[in-house]
Amino acid sequence: MKSERQHRQDILRFGRMIHERCYIAATDGNLSVRLDDDRILSTPTAMCKGMMEARDLVTVDLNGKRLSGARTVSSEIAMHLLIYRLRPDVNAVVHAHPPTATGYAAAGLPLNQPLVSEVLIALGSIPLAAYGTPGTPELSDALAPLIPHHDAILMSNHGVVAYGEDLQLAYMRMETVEHFAKIALVTHMLGKQQLLSNEEVEKLAACREKYVTAISDNQRNGNGRQRNGNGRTSANLARKRG
Repeated sequence: MKSERQHRQDILRFGRMIHERCYIAATDGNLSVRLDDDRILSTPTAMCKGMMEARDLVTVDLNGKRLSGARTVSSEIAMHLLIYRLRPDVNAVVHAHPPTATGYAAAGLPLNQPLVSEVLIALGSIPLAAYGTPGTPELSDALAPLIPHHDAILMSNHGVVAYGEDLQLAYMRMETVEHFAKIALVTHMLGKQQLLSNEEVEKLAACREKYVTAISDNQRNGNGRQRNGNGRTSANLARKRG
């Protein structure tokens, strides 16, 4: 079990990472962590996520009321709270605007084609939510039907939200979305997509169940040792299958 201090350091670390990788610009994006059953630790609004200090973070209750911190909480905290409410297994949320994936969202295109086996194992499909004005109930209403069934979602004309059992997993899912978007874009540029068959997709769905179980096991056993992200997990799965 991580301390609040460790959670604060995680948010600073992954905030810098999404900024350095150009998944956000200026004061875009937001990150949060579930501290316990009653408190959420979140990034503030109107601040570059690559330049935050621990004291800049804000703690809120499950209604979004500020409990501690001098700054104002993210204007999109309602989206985070909705995810925590609908997904008790989720303990961290990352929202960003990675350019290629956000380009798909702005074009009204989901990333749901079965093109890459690793993406199907890690995320399944990546749907596109209808547009909702950021920071309003419209956005929550658009996301609500999709959150229980997916771990990352494109938001029309907006960006991407990804979530998981901890901040590292939520970040890795964001990274996977952008990586897949780049691959999908190349297939469009080449003018051809070689889709996996329904039979292969079913096989990968079974692999995904094992992958999700392995992720949960890593969480219980302390996945701070997991430094290779998806690669390490895939290796574990290979050993289990062997």
